[in-house]
Amino acid sequence: MAGQIVAYVRVSSVDQNTDRQTFEGVHVDKVFTDKCSGGTRNRPALTEMLDYVREGDTIVCHSI
Repeated sequence: MAGQIVAYVRVSSVDQNTDRQTFEGVHVDKVFTDKCSGGTRNRPALTEMLDYVREGDTIVCHSI
């Protein structure tokens, strides 16, 4: 069985828009999004994503 494609999106503040971070041409099964400063290690969606993914899944990120 093939794994899922899981995306992680992060912007630096709640006012920023995530629309720039698209995955054109890639079918993404689930997206996890954090809106928090890069200066913090508290990233709830990242933690949730890491708990969610399983062997065989692929994680995609628009930019690091």
